[in-house]
Parts: sequence; structure tokens; C-alpha cells
Amino acid sequence: MKTGFAKSDITPRVGVELTGFGPFLNRHSIAIRDRLWARAMAVSSGNKTAIVVSCDLVGIIPSVTARVREIVAEKTGVSDDAVMISCTHTHSGPSTFGSFGWGEVDYPYLEVLPYRIARACVDAFGRMEETEMGYAEVPCEGIGLNRVYDKDAPPIEEILKDDWRPAKPELTDTVCRVITFRKKGELKGFASCFGCHPVVCCQMTRYIHGDYAGVATNNLERESPGCVGLFLQGASGDVNSCVVHKPEQESLLALDVIAARYANCVRKGILEAGEVKEESVNFLSRRVHFSREKIDPEFLKKGLSEKESILKKEGITDQDHELRMAVVYIYALRGFLEKLASGRKEELDPLVELQSVRIGPVTLFGAPFEVFQGIKNDLEKKVKSRIPLLVSNTNESRGYAPENKKIGVGEYADSRVPIIEQYLPYSNVHNELVENFLEMEKSLLS
Repeated sequence: MKTGFAKSDITPRVGVELTGFGPFLNRHSIAIRDRLWARAMAVSSGNKTAIVVSCDLVGIIPSVTARVREIVAEKTGVSDDAVMISCTHTHSGPSTFGSFGWGEVDYPYLEVLPYRIARACVDAFGRMEETEMGYAEVPCEGIGLNRVYDKDAPPIEEILKDDWRPAKPELTDTVCRVITFRKKGELKGFASCFGCHPVVCCQMTRYIHGDYAGVATNNLERESPGCVGLFLQGASGDVNSCVVHKPEQESLLALDVIAARYANCVRKGILEAGEVKEESVNFLSRRVHFSREKIDPEFLKKGLSEKESILKKEGITDQDHELRMAVVYIYALRGFLEKLASGRKEELDPLVELQSVRIGPVTLFGAPFEVFQGIKNDLEKKVKSRIPLLVSNTNESRGYAPENKKIGVGEYADSRVPIIEQYLPYSNVHNELVENFLEMEKSLLS
């Protein structure tokens, strides 16, 4: 097996809007706390080569993925289905996939982004050399809490204690998976996989950085000069960081604490990684139709009318959250109805790309969703791969994949986000996602 690692700077200019957390917050960045990176790993065995790249971004759109793959294919010959683009899902980076109202896209940045991501992929391809693969699983606690069960983060002074744990740790990810690649004992690169929203810094913060995952990876790379580390976001759809929605200074203080906790786990994994003998590379990508809920146009029209009535309330201003949220729905519902009226129903039911990349005994199951923990747990029980890693936010952004059994109210993930992003809500995404990955795994293992 040969591997190569490289990174490329994808930091936007200061002043771009940061993404996430609410309608029309105008979170314009004021400084760069840490630079953002695209970190790539190229792996080959026999006549097959795959490239996995992790980006310090909230997500990307299909056109960016297509352009990255086009550039990589031109320069390396690696096929589209062998290039997986994963996003860490930081909310302290630029808006890159155009959710209306959740941070305005900076189009000059979006135009150059594919070239920057592709540069990391091409450089990693050019640096491939024989390496030894290792793997470890280590406990990783005190990072996240289930955002459906624990709606509010505890007081910060409680969270910053080393022994803090969530009330329901079983509803979060509690294990960090670490893959290492060494040449004659020297660490050349690593990948860590863990599921938790990188939202230590929230709507009151204005600095550019990769949140706990980016800060931790930066620190670990400094400890091994020349080494490149990838963070692969796991099932994060219903798990927030334990520090969320705090004032800016509290968030920045907590950022280093939570990043250090995560770095300690990854560092332990790097040190304990046992040698992996199996050397193979395989990959598969497919575009899938997921079952969707049916929505009566009259229901949409009624909703539109209700939201438009908010605009007429006495004394309401554009500073009010209620009005800003109403405007998000107004534009979404108008677009939804226009697509129905013009017969563009395929835009309401887009194909979704799923991808699997097998590296030795490790199988990456890449999905363009913010996947709930229950789906990951279900997948791990049913697959045959010795080391299955579910990777969220890959190749495009298609909202949430909620699990079948809800803990509390799942309306936001189930229906509100799809309507805002103008596609029909999924009706059976948990089962269909697992079924598709099981079918893909059969092909990979055959």
C-alpha cells in the first residue's frame, strides 16, 4: 500500500459572512483565529487509487465537488468515484452551500475553492510512498451532548471540569477512531473519525477557525512536523459540542479546552495504533433516490399566507427574529410553489450521492447528510466490514438524516430544514440509507 498526504490553505478573506445558527445574523468575520485547510490523503494498492480530502468547511455544493473531481482527473487520472470530499461542518467558516438566510455566500471565494481543494488532492497523489497502516479505537468523552435530549448546554464552569460528562453519553459518540500511516516509524499522516457538531463557537462569535476539530488537528500536526491529519466528521446530526450558544469570550476560552480534550484522544490513538496487515483499496459511488413525503400545495399556500401576515404586524421590525425567520420561510415557500407550478418537480426530489471507500479493513461510508447517531449504530451492527466508519457531510449537503426513533421532537431536522432548502422531506431515510450502504458494501467486498 502507498499513501501520500498534503494540505492546501482554503481560508477566506476577513469580512465574509460566517455560516449557521439563524436567519440573517450577518456574522461577518472580523479576524482569522486559525487558518482553514483542505487536507488530502491519497491511497493506492495494485491498480486502484482513492483520494479522501477533509475540508474545514460547513459543507459544499455538487458543482464544487464536480469541479474538484474534474481537476483531479485531469492531473492524476483518478476517477470521480474514487475522490471523496468530506467537510468537518465547522460553523466558524464561510457559507459555502447557500442555505438562504444562514450566511451569504461569497462568490469569488466559492469560485476559487475547487482549485484550492484539488491542489491538496493532486499534491497528495504526487507524494505517495510505501507506508505501514495502523488503527486504534480510544474512549472519547466530555466532548458532546445530544442536542435533542439536552436542549441547553450546562454552565461553562461545569463543562470545563475535566470530569464533566453528559447526562446521556449513550446518545453521543464516545469513541474516537484513529488511522495512522508511518514510514520506518515516522508518522506521515493520520485520520481521526468522531461524531459531534463543531459548534463550540456559535452565533455570537466572529472569528474564522475550524472549531475544536480544526484546532486539535493543527496542534497534533505541529507535534509531528510534515505530518498531515484529516478529521472525518461522524454522525453529528443530533450531537452538539458541550459548549454551545455562549458569549464570544467564553466560547474562545472553551475552544482550546475542548480541542485539547479531542487532541488528547487522537494522540492516544496515534500512540496505540496497532499494525494493520490487510492492504487493499476499493471504492464505489452511486446516486440514489430516497423516498419522500408528499406535500399538498394548499398546505404550502396556507403556510405562506401565515408567514406573510407576520410582515404586517404592528411595530415589527427587521431586527426581530420572528420576522427574519418568516422571511426565510416566505422565500422558501414561494420557491417551492413555483417549482411545483412550472413542473420542475425533479428539483424537489434530487438524487443523492452515496460513496464508499475501502482502505484495508477500514470502510468509509460517506453520506451528504448530518446523520443521527441511531443510524450509525444501526449500520455498524449490520455491516460485515471489520472497521466501518460513517462519514457525514461528504460531496454535497442534503440536510439531516434523522433516525427512526426520535428522542423528543425532531420537527426541525425532519421537515423544517427540507422546506427551507426547497426539497421534499425524507420519509424513510434511516432504513434506506442503511440498506443502500449494505448493498454497496457487498460490491466492495466481492
